[in-house]
Amino acid sequence: QVQLVESGGGLVQAGDSLKLSCAASGFTLENFSIGWFRQAPGKEREKISCISSSDGKIYYADSVKGRFTSSRDNAKNTAYLQMTSLKPEDTAVYYCALEDSFLICAYDSPWTSWGYWGQGTQVSVSS
Repeated sequence: QVQLVESGGGLVQAGDSLKLSCAASGFTLENFSIGWFRQAPGKEREKISCISSSDGKIYYADSVKGRFTSSRDNAKNTAYLQMTSLKPEDTAVYYCALEDSFLICAYDSPWTSWGYWGQGTQVSVSS
């Protein structure tokens, strides 16, 4: 069964840190590009990070650059999003996604290009 399960969300205060996990089953994670997205109420889904399957290069949105770090543990078949210095504007549902494409990160493809999604995890940051 192909599945992505996210965990690690919660309610924190501004300046705190959280680490999200995205556990994959039915996939071999290292063969896929990994995207992290978020969607706040009333807003479009935003891509915040992308790990390319071709060279491991990691892309970040300007809104999270320097504060968030994406990684993957191929042995655990799990991807991570370490979030630090959280701000109230980071409040959103966070999703991980996979796609069998080594170009999807470099081409900055929209979220509709991604084929496999987790269920999402809520991150709420209070001021």
